[in-house]
Amino acid sequence: MTGIGTGIVLRLLHDGERDLEQDLLAAAARHRTDHEFHHVALDIARWSREHAARIADAGRDHGLDLPGPRGNPSPGALAALREEASEALGRRPETGLLLLNDLRDLHLAAARNSLHWEMLAQAAQATRDERLLAVVTDCHPQTLRQLRWTNTMIKILAPQLLTGV
Repeated sequence: MTGIGTGIVLRLLHDGERDLEQDLLAAAARHRTDHEFHHVALDIARWSREHAARIADAGRDHGLDLPGPRGNPSPGALAALREEASEALGRRPETGLLLLNDLRDLHLAAARNSLHWEMLAQAAQATRDERLLAVVTDCHPQTLRQLRWTNTMIKILAPQLLTGV
């Protein structure tokens, strides 16, 4: 077992990855008429699910009992209404602005997770925790890819959606 700080960051990152998975799944459902976004969001949500499971496993070495992955979000009445609205709106400008808003939120969540991965990498190196370092080495690159994807999508969509070009 290592310092309390490592445990705190493990817990924060675990929660962050679980939240990012749910946010990606919800955004994919909201924007299912944008097929590219929908499918990529579903694919990279799976990465966050795997990360949360790996973090929970590593957490046991640090005295933590972190829960496993969350179940898939149940499509409550509000989610069903959003999906109907998404289909009805299709590619209207309002839908694009909602997508841009979701991308911003996803980008910030991935950035927060990336910072936590970096903190864990530094702690693992300082304590020579090879097992934790292996988890970071495997997972952090995928978080960076999530971050690059959201950034690229924002760069592509923002000019046309914000200026009407």
